[in-house]
Amino acid sequence: MVKYSGHTLISSLTPFCCVLKNHGRLSSSLFYGSSTKSRVYHYCKRSHLHTETIMVSLRYHPSWFSVAPMMDWTDNHFRTLARLISKHAWLYTEMIAAETIVFQKGDLNRFLAYGPEQHPIVLQIGGSNLDNLAKATQLADPYGYDEINFNCGCPSPRVAGHGCFGVRLMLDPKFVAEAMSVIAANTDVPVSVKCRIGVDDHDSYYELCDFIYKVSSQSPTRHFIIHSRKALLNGLTPAENRKIPPLKYEYYYALLRDFPDLQFTINGGIQTIDEVNAARTEGAHGVMLGRAAYSNPWQTLGHVDSLVYGAPRSDLTRRQVLEQYQIYGDSVLGKYGQKPSVRDVVKPLLGLFHSEPGNALWKRNVDSAFQHCTTIKSLLEETLVAIPDFVLDSPVGVAPSGCTEAFANSKSLLPPPYITTEKEIMYA
Repeated sequence: MVKYSGHTLISSLTPFCCVLKNHGRLSSSLFYGSSTKSRVYHYCKRSHLHTETIMVSLRYHPSWFSVAPMMDWTDNHFRTLARLISKHAWLYTEMIAAETIVFQKGDLNRFLAYGPEQHPIVLQIGGSNLDNLAKATQLADPYGYDEINFNCGCPSPRVAGHGCFGVRLMLDPKFVAEAMSVIAANTDVPVSVKCRIGVDDHDSYYELCDFIYKVSSQSPTRHFIIHSRKALLNGLTPAENRKIPPLKYEYYYALLRDFPDLQFTINGGIQTIDEVNAARTEGAHGVMLGRAAYSNPWQTLGHVDSLVYGAPRSDLTRRQVLEQYQIYGDSVLGKYGQKPSVRDVVKPLLGLFHSEPGNALWKRNVDSAFQHCTTIKSLLEETLVAIPDFVLDSPVGVAPSGCTEAFANSKSLLPPPYITTEKEIMYA
C-alpha cells in the first residue's frame, strides 16, 4: 500500500466505486483505503479549509525541489502523475492569466480545482492589470494553494508580446512590486516571483539586482525563482529562448551573496537529480526542473524523495503508478463536456518509459489506440503488451548522472558585489 502524507493516495483520487479486476497487463491488487485524516476539497471556501490547511502545511518539506510551471504541460493530469511518483516535490500549475480567472469565475473549478494529494502546490498567475490581479487572487484564494507565484519570465509572444506581461515585466520593477503587493493583500499564503536574469540588452548583473531590490523592498516578496538565462523578445521562439541565451549560474550565486535575507530557487539547464544536488551543495536554496521532469518523470521524480529529501527509497513500480493513475483518469474523462479527452489524460504518461525497451512501440500503439479507446483502462490494456514485465515491475533504479561542475565553476565567475552604498545612491 502506497501512502502519502498520512492517507492512502488512491482514496483521495477516487470518490467513486469502479474496481479493476482481471484486465490483462494491469494487476487486480488495487486498494481503497480510508483516509486517517479528513481530506481537503479545494472547491470549498477557505473559511472551511483554514485549520486543516495549516495542519497540512506543517507536514511539508522545504521547496528544495520543484517542477516548473509549463503552459499546456503542468496541468492537473501531469501533477497527479507527478505526485504518484514523488510526495515531496513542490508542484506548480501552468500559468493562468488573471483575466481567465476573472472572466471565467462561473467555471473556476475547471481552471483551479485540484486533488488534495497535490499539496504542496503553487499557483502561477500572469497579468499586467492590477485590478484583475487582485480579483483573480481573491477568486483563487479559497482553493487553498500553498503559494502564489507571479510570472515575470515567460518570453512567449502571446504573453510578453500582445499580452504585455511575462518577462517583459522585468523592465518595470515598480509595477511588479505593486502587483506583488496587490496579490499579497488578497491572500494569506506566501507570494513569489519567477523571472529571468535579464531581457534583451538589459542583461547586466546590476540591472538584475535593481529588479530584485525594488520588488523585494517595495512588496512582501521574499522568494524569487531565477531562470539563469536572459530572454530575447525578438527573433527567438520560446523553445529557442530555453536553449540559445547562455546560462549564467554565476548571476544566481551572486544573488545569494548580495541578498542573504531572500530565498532564491535556481532554474534553467538542470536535467538530473545529480545536478540538483550539486547545485544545492554549492548553496542553492532550491532547484526547479522543467521539461526534464516532464519528459522523463520516472527517472527524475522517482529519485526526488530519497536523494533530495533523504526519505527511504520507494519500492513503487510503474505498474502500480499506472493502476492508480488509470482510476484517476477514468474518473475525470468528459468532466467538462468533451474535455478532458482520453488523449488529454494519457499525454503525461508518454514519458513514463523514457529510454526503456518497448517505449517506441508502446507510443505507436497508444497513438493508434487514441482512435478508438474511450477509457484509460481500455487503452492501457491494449497497449502495455509492448512493455516487458521487468520494466513494469521494477522500482526506480540508479539515478542518471549529470554534469555537476557548472555550479562550482560559476563561483569563480561571480560579478562584483551589489554593495549597500551603491543601493543607497540608486534609491535615495
